[in-house]
Amino acid sequence: MPGATPQTRDREATSRRILHAASCLFAEHGYDQVTVRMIASAAEANVALINRYFGSKARLFAEVLVGASPLESVIEGDLEGLPRRLAAHMASRLTADARDDPLVRVVDRAGTSPQIRAVLNERVQSALTAPLSEMLPGPMARERATLATSIILGGGSLRRVLGPESLRDTDPAFLECRLTAIFTACLAPWPHPLPEVPDVPGPAGGAGGTRRLRRRVP
Repeated sequence: MPGATPQTRDREATSRRILHAASCLFAEHGYDQVTVRMIASAAEANVALINRYFGSKARLFAEVLVGASPLESVIEGDLEGLPRRLAAHMASRLTADARDDPLVRVVDRAGTSPQIRAVLNERVQSALTAPLSEMLPGPMARERATLATSIILGGGSLRRVLGPESLRDTDPAFLECRLTAIFTACLAPWPHPLPEVPDVPGPAGGAGGTRRLRRRVP
């Protein structure tokens, strides 16, 4: 950094060491099992310095998420190409080995404490839902952005439930094509007026006839 003092450079270097150590420890052991003292030891820093730079373990965890996520660069760009960019990002995550992706490991081992749920909620809103919503024209932009966000986050749930190898051997081009269609549908402006839903069969293979579902025009 041009013009930076030695003290500033030392602080930046120390912050990077702390973030790197925290990322590795959170990925390996999970948030709840990692202490600030463990992070300080791995970063060759002291606990007081970590608290001074980051305030708390929860805020340090939030900074790890900020630094590890490439979603801002994925969202940036033209609106027309957004569904494909999101699809390519998600396809690469679904087929990657979680051991090679520190962010996936950090989130998978994040824990369920209210403190961490609050950190994750803020991160999802600031990195995904809000910037997506700001890009979308037309009504119900936040709802459409939230729907796309749920698709992205659902990929992580799939890996946790079925295992990281569930889609590892799937052709990424196939995943990207299908996911592009999904994200296109999620993000597209809602038609106005809303169309009627076609007749759907009744229960028990059609017994009881059909029923027509109608949606109200907002």
